[in-house]
Amino acid sequence: MRWLLIAVALMFLTVFLLMPLAVVFGSAVQKGTSFYFASLGEPDALAAIKLTLLAASIAVPLNLVFGVAAAWVIGKFEFVGKSVLITLIDVPFSVSPVVSGLIYVLLFGLQGLFGPWLIAHGVGIIFAVPGIVLATIFVTFPFVARELLPMIQAQGNDEEEAALTLGASGWQAFCRVTLPNVKWALTYGVILCNARAMGEFGAVSVVSGHIRGLTNTMPLHIEILYNDYQFVAAFAVASLLALLALATLAVKSIAEWKARQQLAAQASATEGGLR
Repeated sequence: MRWLLIAVALMFLTVFLLMPLAVVFGSAVQKGTSFYFASLGEPDALAAIKLTLLAASIAVPLNLVFGVAAAWVIGKFEFVGKSVLITLIDVPFSVSPVVSGLIYVLLFGLQGLFGPWLIAHGVGIIFAVPGIVLATIFVTFPFVARELLPMIQAQGNDEEEAALTLGASGWQAFCRVTLPNVKWALTYGVILCNARAMGEFGAVSVVSGHIRGLTNTMPLHIEILYNDYQFVAAFAVASLLALLALATLAVKSIAEWKARQQLAAQASATEGGLR
């Protein structure tokens, strides 16, 4: 039975993961390496790559700050509305990205709630870079908080209280006690947040307007190339996105392993203290 389950798992991974990756990379170099690099160096492709990196570079740090603050407050304190905050953090997991993008259109679009005021003051959000960044932030903000929360809850308050008793300020206890204990879980959450930010399609598609060279991220640019029957160029850009995903997966695996080790060490120390 064990070998049967292993065979089924390997077959599943081969059909649904390895074969699609092989098709992507094989199709990307179908016309040679010169065409491959020319496709990546095309102005619209470069603009899509830059916009994807820009959106991720803004969304990930903001979600890092929010995630650390939310996980720290939820894990360390009891307050009215705590369950509501946890529920709100999980909203992007339950709401379709397309729906979240539509919400931004209804708020900031030309006919939206704040649209007329924004247009009157020359501020463009929908069909512009700010809308893409906002949509990316919305769909990615749970990742850091959700990865940190179990680690912070398992850590407890004993070490922080000891630091405060010895004269440390709240900020010193946070920086020198709390953060070092959750650094690998934090790294893991940031990696997941960055991966989702670079690969987001639904919400960004709604708010971008698909303006070539201006509001197309890499996933949107791939879709446009494929719809224009430029299959090899589409696979070339897709291969770059896949390479970024594989690199992210490698770093994620290392961070996950370190986080498990850290959690096991904390559990062992807690058990030893109880004994």
